[in-house]
Amino acid sequence: MKKLKKIPKFKSEDEEREFWATHDSVDYFDWSKGRWMILPNLKPSLTTISLRMPNYLLDELKVLANSRDVPYQSLLKVFLAERVQKELNALVAREGKVDYSVARMPRKRKKASPTAKRPVKRLHKPA
Repeated sequence: MKKLKKIPKFKSEDEEREFWATHDSVDYFDWSKGRWMILPNLKPSLTTISLRMPNYLLDELKVLANSRDVPYQSLLKVFLAERVQKELNALVAREGKVDYSVARMPRKRKKASPTAKRPVKRLHKPA
């Protein structure tokens, strides 16, 4: 039996995700001692987004969702998850790995120009 490596302490979930994306768990766990568990209270991290789409596309999505008797938002998530997985598989086949750090990079916000005029709130009418 080979000696298992010690799992490092992680400062964040993102750091842990990056670690496991680039390391093999076989070096850290003895999977022959593993057992099945049910985690009923585990909830995935969710982010609310605003998505603009053409009316016809939303209408067609609602028709498909209605025919399957599911909410259209749920069907959209299924379709999106399937397509993202397909694209990631193609990326791995092409490049050999996926760089998840790109997805977690914070967006740069545009700073207001120092010369931009800000609206002035008037407390009283000018005389």
